[in-house]
Amino acid sequence: MSVVPTVVSVGRDDRHRFSKPPVSEITLVAGIGIEGDAHAGPTVQHRYLKKKDPTARNLTQVHLIAVELFADLAIEGFTVGPGDLGENVTTSDIDLITLPTGTLLHLGPSAVVEITGLRSPCSLINRFQSGLMKACITRDTGGRIIRKAGIMAIVLASGPLRAGDGVRIELPAGLHVPLGVV
Repeated sequence: MSVVPTVVSVGRDDRHRFSKPPVSEITLVAGIGIEGDAHAGPTVQHRYLKKKDPTARNLTQVHLIAVELFADLAIEGFTVGPGDLGENVTTSDIDLITLPTGTLLHLGPSAVVEITGLRSPCSLINRFQSGLMKACITRDTGGRIIRKAGIMAIVLASGPLRAGDGVRIELPAGLHVPLGVV
C-alpha cells in the first residue's frame, strides 16, 4: 500500500505576524497567492524583501512545511504545530525540501503551485522559541547547510484547499535543479 501525500492544515493571516492561524479553508489565486493573506500579491510582500526592491516578482506567495518537521523539532525540545512557523500549507508524506526547483504541486481539487525555493527563517523564529533557528538551519555530514523551515511557491492555478485534500507531485522535465533560498 503506498502512502498518499496530503494536506494536514491550511492557514492565512491578513497581517504580517510570525505565525498564521489555521483555518478551515484557503483559496489560492493564480499569480497572487493566498486570498486574504498578507503575503499575497504579484510583487514581493515580505517586509524585508520589499524594502530592498518593492517591484520584485513575488516568489514567496505560498509557504509550505512538512508536518514531519514538527516531530523532529519535538525531539530537540521544541513545541511547534501547524501555522506556528508562518506556513500556509502543512503537508504530510512529502520530503518538500528535497524537491527540485520548478516542481509542481497539485493541491486539492484544482490548485497548482510551482516551487520556487527554500525558506530561510529570519531571527524572528528565535523570538517564537529561543534556539529554534539553529534547529531549523543545520549542516549535513559534509558540512552543507540544510534549511528545514519549508519551501516557497507561486500559484499557477487557482482553487480551494482544505485539510485532508490530496497532493500530487509533478517533477520538472530535464535536469533537476536543487532548491536555493528565495
